[in-house]
Amino acid sequence: MRRMTLPVAAVVTLLASTACGGGQEDGGGDGGGNQSIKVGAIPIVDVAPLHLGVDKGIFEKHGIDMEIQNTTGGAQAVPSVVSGDYDFAFGNITSLIVGRSNDLPLTIVANGVTSTGEQGGDFGGVVAPADSGITDPKDLEDTTVAVNNLENIGDTTVRNSIRKDGGDSDTVEFVELPFPEMPAALERGDVDAAWVVEPFLTATLNNGATEVASNFVDADPDLSVAYYFTTEQMINENPELVDDFTAAINESLTYAQDNPEEARSILGEYTELDSEAIDQIRLPRWPTEDYQEPAQSIADLMMHDGVIESQPDMDALFR
Repeated sequence: MRRMTLPVAAVVTLLASTACGGGQEDGGGDGGGNQSIKVGAIPIVDVAPLHLGVDKGIFEKHGIDMEIQNTTGGAQAVPSVVSGDYDFAFGNITSLIVGRSNDLPLTIVANGVTSTGEQGGDFGGVVAPADSGITDPKDLEDTTVAVNNLENIGDTTVRNSIRKDGGDSDTVEFVELPFPEMPAALERGDVDAAWVVEPFLTATLNNGATEVASNFVDADPDLSVAYYFTTEQMINENPELVDDFTAAINESLTYAQDNPEEARSILGEYTELDSEAIDQIRLPRWPTEDYQEPAQSIADLMMHDGVIESQPDMDALFR
């Protein structure tokens, strides 16, 4: 059983925390200024709408001054939101389900990023060196695969891809590496394969890697991989801010979906990609509707792998 739990002391500490930001109002709190908030987000292509929304003044229009702080993934974002270090964050569905299963008061307020649904054309996938002999998910048996967080969205969906191809997912050793370190680790032979998302997917392919699996598509072609979330405390104490943030991020998602070249351009402002790489990367989808139901696919996979012991209340997780 691969049950993922947070230490009891950590859960108690997080639940007891009363530091849930709630935003700080500019102008001395006289009600006349924008609310300043901190949002945690991993610096990858997925969050282009968030940065684009700031650049285009969408959040300012909705009364929000936002500071975006980089995270390594949902495993870091969840405790940071619960403790109040961030008011909102971008986190993958696996981290959010695990948090809810540990009685953390997490609530999803908007979609984050959705698979393209295209095999061999998604914004994330498993890659291996071209001369490794690894060409299909089943070939990942008895290998070492890098993921950004252990027992999370990466290894959960990669295991599923291996099983769907007739392989034994229990033979795979997953190791934790930050996304930016994966291309070099793969090239050095430190790992046999890596699960990467854009912009690192294109970087590894340009270095000669072979794409082995589209693990998100294997889980569900319409899979929303990650979401923007906050806490129940924030919703209860500052519902207007939550409404404003939700409206702003939804407008930003729509703008990015309708203006893909602008979504590409914004990547140069928060990643170290050069213009050639930006032109080559695969963009995901950023819908604002029909993103809850596919999350059940991940919950089912987590149950299968023993990451959680009982089916979560998915309706309670979504606002």
